[in-house]
Amino acid sequence: MRTPGFTAPQRAAAARDVPLYGYQIQRVFPHDPRAFTQGLQYLDGFLYEGTGQHGQSSIRKVKLETGEVVQKRNIPAEHFGEGITVWKNDLIELTWQSHVAFVYDRQTFEPKKQFSYPGEGWGLTHDGTDLIMSDGTDQLRRLDPVTFAEKGRIRVTAAGAPLRNLNELEFVKGEIFANIWMTDQVARIAPDTGRVTGVLDLAGLLTASERARTDVLNGIAYDAEHDRLFVTGKWWPKLFEIKVVKAAAARYE
Repeated sequence: MRTPGFTAPQRAAAARDVPLYGYQIQRVFPHDPRAFTQGLQYLDGFLYEGTGQHGQSSIRKVKLETGEVVQKRNIPAEHFGEGITVWKNDLIELTWQSHVAFVYDRQTFEPKKQFSYPGEGWGLTHDGTDLIMSDGTDQLRRLDPVTFAEKGRIRVTAAGAPLRNLNELEFVKGEIFANIWMTDQVARIAPDTGRVTGVLDLAGLLTASERARTDVLNGIAYDAEHDRLFVTGKWWPKLFEIKVVKAAAARYE
């Protein structure tokens, strides 16, 4: 069983040492409530999304404004789909416990190749040079985007302690944004040091009744051209464009 990232002592230290940020909702878009969102990326006017669950995993191309799935490929039932990222003409998808990632043609979604890795696959993004992968621990792996060989690891710390359960990833203006599994929080990570420079508290995006029918917050996408940040969750009926603002008070989960 996976557990949340912050320990009790770490919450107190984080409240003192790590800036907390809140949000303002800019726009709300529909999102497929049957999508168990594992990976999300915005590119050229569309969302690319990877979904999970055995027998329900898929990769998708989605219209932002309507939530319409315009292209979809289902994943064989033995695989539990996880994070995705688009690298040039490829769409790369991790799996949770199959120890394999699939590489598809971005335009057609046709399989091109696959590669293996030890441990679990959770989130995936890139910084323009390397793929960056999470595995549920406090470490992020740097992978060569051509050979997929591991080049190194980023040890993530918050208030001096390891921060575990790093899940879906997005590279945003020089920082790695990471969902912290089983919380409503997103860590902002300096890629050179692994230090958490801030935490976004995204509690309250859904109403209590909406949240009762969903799973955790998971899914971050960034529109670099228009400086727009999008977030959603597993089985969430909505996707939110948000503006990050400084929080009035610290609250760590």
